[in-house]
Amino acid sequence: MRVISVPPSTPSRPPQGDRLWQVYVLIAAGCLTTMTGGVVSPVLPEMVQELALSPQWAGTLVSIHALAIALFTPLFGWLADRIGKRTVLLPSLLLYALFGVAGAVMNTLPLLLTTRVLLGISSAAIAAASIGLLATLFEGAERSRMLGYATSAMTIASIIIPIVGGWVGATEWRYAFYLYGFGLPVALWAAITLKEPPAGSGGLLDLEQNQTLFATLRRPAILQIYGLIVVAAAIVYTVVIYTPLYLKDIINADPALNGAVLGIRAVGAAVMSAFAASRLARRFGVQQTIAFGFITMAFMLLTIPLLNELHWIIPAAVLFGMGFGITIPNIYDILAGLAPPEVRATVLAVGTGANSLGQFISPLLLGPVWNSIGLTAVFYSAGAIALILGIQMAFLPLTPATKS
Repeated sequence: MRVISVPPSTPSRPPQGDRLWQVYVLIAAGCLTTMTGGVVSPVLPEMVQELALSPQWAGTLVSIHALAIALFTPLFGWLADRIGKRTVLLPSLLLYALFGVAGAVMNTLPLLLTTRVLLGISSAAIAAASIGLLATLFEGAERSRMLGYATSAMTIASIIIPIVGGWVGATEWRYAFYLYGFGLPVALWAAITLKEPPAGSGGLLDLEQNQTLFATLRRPAILQIYGLIVVAAAIVYTVVIYTPLYLKDIINADPALNGAVLGIRAVGAAVMSAFAASRLARRFGVQQTIAFGFITMAFMLLTIPLLNELHWIIPAAVLFGMGFGITIPNIYDILAGLAPPEVRATVLAVGTGANSLGQFISPLLLGPVWNSIGLTAVFYSAGAIALILGIQMAFLPLTPATKS
């Protein structure tokens, strides 16, 4: 049986300079996973019009990749723990670029959805390998800080990507798909920069490690956090999917404007995740901080349908992003802290899969609401769910790990 622990005489971390560059490339890879859905959202109204999509199913064009991520991220996390995270990451970056760009030349909805699923599978591998390696490089408060920085970088990417996607897609929505080609330079950068040690000679099967993994995944605390991630992702994706449609309806927004609003939404998230999320958790407790984030998102969701002018919608979107930026880093930090180091990549990968599952579920639950009641009812429904969850977390203990 392969020995999991590293002898004390063996350096467990590369030199600081090398580790810093690895962090940069891993954050760049994580930003690509943010791009997976962010490129399509600003041009969704044009896609709905050209492809004559039903309101009940239109949102799945943005979220179908998330189902693939939910299903395959745990598998790639398992592989990353065994054959090496670099080994998983490099080919997935190349396939990401291939399948992403292929969407631009698809002429039918089934073929377009197929490329979106394949893109989601590639994103699953990128997410599992990158977040697993990032969490392995750091421990304790330093790990929490790095996860906050990574979340901040990805939310900054979520500012830029919709703006660029909307601008590129303003002439023709298919052009936005060429942005996925950035996977190629990131793959080259990762090949040069990442120097992960060999995974070992124990092969794919490590019974002791598997037992640790299964025992960890069965823990009630872990399952509660996975459920929390699913609901949080469904709430967040309400804004990603339905805000462009809402703006198209009330002010006839074009893809460029939709992309700008979606990008500005992430400003608050970037600031809070980088500079405030961990500080608030240390001061008020992790669970109370997460509860405050959910309540903030709920208030903004309940307010958006009452706003009919852009200069009011933009601040509401920023405040929603602030709630998101408070919530997500703390949830993932709890998850990383509960996972043993030897299976941490897999546990975090399952969490990423839970996030993608929530994204996929969002239009399935809210699409019928839009179809039968109206678009504003979508925001009210998601806001009510966020409010209930925030109040529940404020007064009911989640797990012992969330206590201050």
